[in-house]
Amino acid sequence: MNVSRIAIAGGVAASTVLLFAGPAAAHVGVQPQGEAAKGGYATINFKVPNERDNASTVKVEVSFPADHPLSSVTPQAVPGWKITVDKTKLDKPLDVHGKKINEAVSKVTWTADGGKIEPGYFQQFPLSVGQLPEDTDQLVFKALQTYDNKEVVRWIEEPKEGAAEPESPAPVLKLTAPASDAHGGAAAGKEADKHKTDEKAASSEETAAAESASDNTARTLGIIGIVIGIAGVAFGVLAGRRRTA
Repeated sequence: MNVSRIAIAGGVAASTVLLFAGPAAAHVGVQPQGEAAKGGYATINFKVPNERDNASTVKVEVSFPADHPLSSVTPQAVPGWKITVDKTKLDKPLDVHGKKINEAVSKVTWTADGGKIEPGYFQQFPLSVGQLPEDTDQLVFKALQTYDNKEVVRWIEEPKEGAAEPESPAPVLKLTAPASDAHGGAAAGKEADKHKTDEKAASSEETAAAESASDNTARTLGIIGIVIGIAGVAFGVLAGRRRTA
């Protein structure tokens, strides 16, 4: 009986922890589909949960880091939402694949246009972004979440390593090590290996052809030698008969 009471009490306590832990973790976040490798391109999703019981989210604004501008930002259509992309002039142009880029996206806004994020639901807002910087391990975005009761939640506090999570943390995109083929390294290596393999194959074919030609020559010479030998024997036999006669 005591064991059962302890188990029930433990279950209630665990449920209470989960209940209170849920809302604290329900903030705007960003995650890549797959990896977000330095120097490459990635598809990322901004996940926006609705934290209110009596209001729906009708607008989401995401500001991009000015210290690491991205030359390419392409949103994916989200049914029920209108998308606005704002750009700004760069003080220092970006060099992307040999081209000078003078402006970059500074903000993307999703505004409800027949849709909304109701209480108890979340919505993902996908973007294709690049070229990701190579001189940082993460990108910090600042987001504003607007509800239909005019409340605005500002997810703009940058998390600090080793410190407790802020009350309204900004979405942070973690970057991974650059892919080996991001600059053609792996591709060049594969091409070099393929070239070496082709050279070896060609060399083997040439050697086989040379050996085959050598064998054919030897066989031909052998046959010629046999024919000459037979002719010599026949000539000797005829010459002997003539002398005897």
